[in-house]
Amino acid sequence: MTRSCAYFGISRSGYYASCKGKEKVALEEAIVLDLVHEVRHIMPRIGGKKLYSMLRQDLHSIAKIGRDKLFDILRKNNLLVERKKDYTRTTDSYHRFYAYKNLLYDKTLTRPNECYVSDITYLRTDNGFVYLFLITDAYSRKIVGWCLSRSLAIEGGLTALNMALRQRKDSFSLIHHSDRGIQYCANDYVKKLTKHKVDISMTEENHCYENALAERVNGILKDEFLLDSTFKNYDQTLRAVKQAVKTYNELRPHWSLDLKTPNEVHLKKAA
Repeated sequence: MTRSCAYFGISRSGYYASCKGKEKVALEEAIVLDLVHEVRHIMPRIGGKKLYSMLRQDLHSIAKIGRDKLFDILRKNNLLVERKKDYTRTTDSYHRFYAYKNLLYDKTLTRPNECYVSDITYLRTDNGFVYLFLITDAYSRKIVGWCLSRSLAIEGGLTALNMALRQRKDSFSLIHHSDRGIQYCANDYVKKLTKHKVDISMTEENHCYENALAERVNGILKDEFLLDSTFKNYDQTLRAVKQAVKTYNELRPHWSLDLKTPNEVHLKKAA
């Protein structure tokens, strides 16, 4: 060892200090990876920025690891998330039912239960597609109603709507916003909204932009909670959806909510 150190022009103490430094860095990285895997076990595809916001205190207590260092570790271990895009169409806007105007133009939302946005996405199973009807509170981003249906029939939309209306605790004005799909324009759906004195709003021109929040929630559930997987059957899909909605509402922070969860914002503001 002495001859080797002399050959490279370093001292024995310097060599051992270097080894200890590498061991320290490796240990710190292993701890960081454990923390990341712990979060990713619940939210498999959560992005690096949100990971940093959730783990900031722990990262600083380990070795004052900042966001850039965290990204370096994620990149080194192939843990950066690649976003996927999904363009499958579930909306049929060519039907005989009346389509309503968009009431959300230039509207500023100030509370939960002021506006619900609705959308439908498909999930794959070995036996074919099933369809997830979602209703999200536009202010808090909380999923307030959902239904996993074996078809695109209106019954799935009504089940999700009933769930959303049951959790509504106030009698203030409420807007229901959706695309112009037949499920939302059908007589039974409109009657249910009218009965509960809910104002009806729909996209008019650029569907994907005028209902972007609802489609964004669909994307989060698929991208970050593995709902874009192919499930064995309906029951397995239903269990995955239940867990994804619960985790999304209770644990996932949002930049638009100052890194609070939908539940936090919904319950605090409503109270």
